[in-house]
Amino acid sequence: MNCDCGTPRRYDDCCGRYHTGPLHLQAPTAEALMRSRYSAFVRDLSDYLLATWHPSTRPSAVEINQVGLRWLGLEVRGHQVQDNDHATVEFVARSKLGGRAQRLHELSRFVREGGHWFYIDGEMR
Repeated sequence: MNCDCGTPRRYDDCCGRYHTGPLHLQAPTAEALMRSRYSAFVRDLSDYLLATWHPSTRPSAVEINQVGLRWLGLEVRGHQVQDNDHATVEFVARSKLGGRAQRLHELSRFVREGGHWFYIDGEMR
């Protein structure tokens, strides 16, 4: 089965390796971190989401999936690297709740500190 983030790789060989195991919290690019965060939302991994959120913008808690929410897919529309430690990722995440389709279209900002990528914030599109 393909990873939740939409790549053709298995979860354990894709986002799962950043969620747990020896590569925990070590996504090599902002896009890989964004994909792993999407998969973490799908799997209700709030600890991972908080750990990969930059401390300057991190909330005290992450609201996990409402009962009945189904994640339908992720489309990465762009990955721009500004320099070695700053990047943006534009994506569309689709879901369905109570029979209503939902779309989250965001341009997310990421920063790398101490060799680890962190989500800073996002601008809705």
